[in-house]
Amino acid sequence: MPVRRSALQLLLALMTCLALSAAAQAQIVVKDDRGRTIRLAAPPQRIVSLLPSLTESVCALGACDRLVGTDQFSNWPSQVRALPKLGGIDDAQVERIVALRPDVVLASRTARVAARLESLGVPVIALESDTHADVQASLRLLGQVLDAQARADALWVGIETEFARARDRVPAALVGKRVYFEVDEGLWAAGEPSFIGATLKRLGLNNIAGPAMGAFPQLNPEFVIRAQPDLIMLSATRLRDMRSRPGWSGLAALQRHQICAFAAADFEVLVRPGPRMGEAASKIAACLAQLKAVQ
Repeated sequence: MPVRRSALQLLLALMTCLALSAAAQAQIVVKDDRGRTIRLAAPPQRIVSLLPSLTESVCALGACDRLVGTDQFSNWPSQVRALPKLGGIDDAQVERIVALRPDVVLASRTARVAARLESLGVPVIALESDTHADVQASLRLLGQVLDAQARADALWVGIETEFARARDRVPAALVGKRVYFEVDEGLWAAGEPSFIGATLKRLGLNNIAGPAMGAFPQLNPEFVIRAQPDLIMLSATRLRDMRSRPGWSGLAALQRHQICAFAAADFEVLVRPGPRMGEAASKIAACLAQLKAVQ
């Protein structure tokens, strides 16, 4: 009997060790862009995203049905429009987020709500999206979290393929031209270090907002006038305002109609870092090809 009891105890101990080992292997451990380690027991089934680019990334990785709420600006793909809208980067609605019982919240690295949510026991993964490398890293991390690593890798390959095709469509006569890309009113521009600036560079364009000016500098009107960009890119909704700005009528790019004025939906693609960056490059290349055609 003692021998049998000892063997049974050994077997139970072995089974316990195997179960613990399996649980440890199933656990998801990632380090976000704050340098914090986040542990999840399993791929999350209830996700709140507080950034449009992260919402789009989750959907591109095949997990749109796991989203239970988003920030107020997430609107693509169309199915996320019906989800509860939970504020923005600076005014996220903590109580409503907690009430949704998310397994994880995805947020910007600068989101102030992260600490509050974590104090309430809600895991937060905070990610950076300033550069192409940031976006690639975020997709890979989300692929790990969502158990979709292969899909994340394939998604990035697709983005790179779109970049290459877009570059081939840029007319040779426009390669090296200097561009002013206006992101928002108030003369907020896409600087060379930004993900938009990186896209422009990969398409063979130069940026009047150089690296020392930062990712998204607010420019002085006189600076733009003195810079005399060869090309101007902006949302079509702001083109009329631009033409009426004091002194801007002297910009040669406006006089020669060297302007890419994008419709609101297209411009939205351009200013969101995420799975549609390749599409953004294609839209810019299409406009440049049209500009060359009418010269």
